[in-house]
Amino acid sequence: MSDLSVEIGKRIRNYRVQQKLSQEELAEKCELHPTYIGQVERGEKNTTIESIYKITAGLSVSMSMLFEKIDSSDSISNENNYPFIAYDLVQTLSLDSQKKIIVILKSIVDMI
Repeated sequence: MSDLSVEIGKRIRNYRVQQKLSQEELAEKCELHPTYIGQVERGEKNTTIESIYKITAGLSVSMSMLFEKIDSSDSISNENNYPFIAYDLVQTLSLDSQKKIIVILKSIVDMI
């Protein structure tokens, strides 16, 4: 599948894991099959907008959050795009860990 499908799948998985949901639990909330959720998360399915909508609704995140900073100019493969690399790393963490990272970053910025 495309890099875009893989990236969207990773983001869906990250949101699901943050919420401590199994693929089966998410599938039930979305009224989709658990196998389908797994295929989407692995980037094996080129899913429809309707399915993406069901998944984001099941995760209680907006579609705009899922697609935020996903265009090719922000690609993680660009080694010099440090803000995006940081964003990509932080978004995979729990909300509590994200808050801690922000406190640490603010302290570092204050020292510079």
